[in-house]
Amino acid sequence: MKLNRIGLLFGFLGFLFLDGLLVCTAKNVHHYNFTLTETNFTRLCTTKSMFTVNGQWPGPTIHVRKGDTAFVNVHNDGNYGVTIHWHGVKQPRNPWSDGPENITQCPIQPGKNFTYEVIFSDEEGTLWWHAHSDWSRATIHGAIVILPEEGLSYPFAKPYAEQVLILAEWYNGDVKELIDNATTTGADPQISDAYAINGQPGFPNNCSNETTYRFPVEYGKTYLLRVVHAGMNEEMFFGIAKHNLTVVAQDAAYIKPITTDYVMMTPGQTMDILFTADQDPSYYYIAATPFVDANVPFDSSNTSAIMQYAGNYTPPSSPPYPSLPNATDRDAAENFTTRIRALASSEHPINVPTEIDTQIFITVSVNEIFCPNESCGGPNGNRLSASLNNISFLTPTIDILQAYYKNLSNVFTKDFPNKPLYVFNFTGDVGNNTLYPSQGTNVTTIDYGAAVEIVFQGTNVQTPENHPMHLHGFSFYLVGTGYGNFNETTSPETYNLEDPPEVNTIGVPKNGWATIRFIANNPGVWFMHCHLERHASWGMATVIIVKNGPTNDTSVLPILPDNLPICS
Repeated sequence: MKLNRIGLLFGFLGFLFLDGLLVCTAKNVHHYNFTLTETNFTRLCTTKSMFTVNGQWPGPTIHVRKGDTAFVNVHNDGNYGVTIHWHGVKQPRNPWSDGPENITQCPIQPGKNFTYEVIFSDEEGTLWWHAHSDWSRATIHGAIVILPEEGLSYPFAKPYAEQVLILAEWYNGDVKELIDNATTTGADPQISDAYAINGQPGFPNNCSNETTYRFPVEYGKTYLLRVVHAGMNEEMFFGIAKHNLTVVAQDAAYIKPITTDYVMMTPGQTMDILFTADQDPSYYYIAATPFVDANVPFDSSNTSAIMQYAGNYTPPSSPPYPSLPNATDRDAAENFTTRIRALASSEHPINVPTEIDTQIFITVSVNEIFCPNESCGGPNGNRLSASLNNISFLTPTIDILQAYYKNLSNVFTKDFPNKPLYVFNFTGDVGNNTLYPSQGTNVTTIDYGAAVEIVFQGTNVQTPENHPMHLHGFSFYLVGTGYGNFNETTSPETYNLEDPPEVNTIGVPKNGWATIRFIANNPGVWFMHCHLERHASWGMATVIIVKNGPTNDTSVLPILPDNLPICS
């Protein structure tokens, strides 16, 4: 399977351009053209140039069916290198197109292009794509809609219509300059200036009322919302004034329906939500507000869109606004997340590992790097940092995927510990014992087919908070969460092994723990990191390498991209 076969496919299938997108002309194979370019946008009375795909924010939506393949040709007409990641797409045996910069590829340089082969397998529902270079994903992102296979239907009544809603963050300044400055000084990056729904901050933000995103509905009809949390650093509450929500899927896997008046989402997560337009025809606000459980600066603003009923009526001067939980209401967040259970039906079964081959225990911490003479901009004149098992990840200059399969030396080490090297009272009085982490490009290797359990243990080091952990290449089962220190004897007794949700991003509770399980049946090099972008930038990441299995069909696809970007 080699990339030059893409040329044969192009010649055999044929395709045409339409507004920058390539339109598929063959069943189950789709072609898209992404052009990365600087584009002017005006929000909050401020005009600036932003790095976008096809001049759009958010970018175009990819539409496929379960099991399809999409070829996405990315042309970089911007000013610096960038990569694209297909968040939640497992990419079976195909890490070459997964996308995280200097993990599976080097960036696509200005003036160059690269074609990603995005292989869908058992995902069904909503996922998303985004840049995976520095903070470029703030403006380079879009949704992925994965419909059931032809002839099959949803495990619920077909909605009248569907709507993608993408939550994001707007910065008045240049995002790359913002993170470059924070990296240079070691300080906390500047917070966003607003949140947005489908690219618009909406009421009550400055210069935003007239441009608020509007979603038309018809009375009595049921709609499917595909909600993507593409925000950078804050979890969000989401709701619609006077309308109940029924959540039916998370991270492209179906769940037992949850009826609620709000949801809580972490950056990286997606949710499929049904609602019926059953209120008096009028305008109703759709809104998202932050949830923050740490003593850190955060953007406290709200964002909104308007759901607008069809018909003849006098629009209200002040539409109803949803009553969402307070920004610090941890009980409200937990009351929602603990209700999530996999559908686990005969048509949509799950397969939770019960006998574990590989156990990994990972502490999750925010840290400091010591700076002589208090010369940095973080706490105590030090540099802000973050770690897993007290190792702050250093991104190499040569991507780990090529280094692994070409046996290149001095790029990474295979010694990421399967438990903390130093055991302490993780959620208690931690003192300064683990304030200063080591730094390295440490990875862990796992045998193909192993049943894996990972316990993420939040810590009270520096600033405790909820950490949304994301693993590339897999969906996994969230079998348990709890507060305090994980107990090897009593904590597993609380596990849900019957219908745990199958997801790709989970929140590790503040000063608590979360356990995930999965089968390591996808060989390759896979990034694992916190999806709070400031934490990932500080080193809250590692890499899992799943070894090849015994056959060609259980091994990574051969090195296929002839135009794989070259490391400089």
